[in-house]
Amino acid sequence: MNCLSPSILSADFSRLGEQIRELDEAGAQYVHIDVMDGMFVPSISFGMPVIRSIRDCSDRIFDVHLMIEEPVRYIADFVEAGADLITVHAESCRHLDRTIDAIKEKGILAGVAVNPATPLEAITYILPKVDMVLIMTVNPGFGGQQLIPYTVQKIRDVKKLIDKKGLKTDIEVDGGIDLENVTEVLDAGANIIVAGSAVFGGDITENVSCFLNIMNEG
Repeated sequence: MNCLSPSILSADFSRLGEQIRELDEAGAQYVHIDVMDGMFVPSISFGMPVIRSIRDCSDRIFDVHLMIEEPVRYIADFVEAGADLITVHAESCRHLDRTIDAIKEKGILAGVAVNPATPLEAITYILPKVDMVLIMTVNPGFGGQQLIPYTVQKIRDVKKLIDKKGLKTDIEVDGGIDLENVTEVLDAGANIIVAGSAVFGGDITENVSCFLNIMNEG
């Protein structure tokens, strides 16, 4: 099943609760929450208090993307705040296996992310443990970037790897996804689409509807 996960990094924070409810009513299945620490990535975004404050605004899956150093330190806190799915970067974990175990032990979904230039070999052995792989299609840290073309082949490659292992792992893509290129990444094998400015720029309901129409074709 194809699902849309709008990134609230592009939302209007003066109307955050209202816009999350609009996503809900428009039919978006996930809410993508980018947590940045200013160390693993250049930017600083938000953390547990914001997640906790918006949890009551939606019953959709809170898709929490941790772009932070050694995220294992905060897994329990993010679960308590309301995360349904926590994704950590292979590059930011000293002990990736231990970090994935810490997420799974909390009874929620676990994802692993890789940056554009990180080889898939970095996550080969962890694949059977995770529910989702996040392929970064831009270098993380800022919204509004353009998709890096070679990452589309990387989506194809991880799809082949998942199929070869007989797994049912979801493939999420994040970075520069819009109505013009979403079909390309879906065809490559992605089934969870993160979109920020392409959803929040303009009429949210209309933008979500346009994405879902494309994603549900056929």
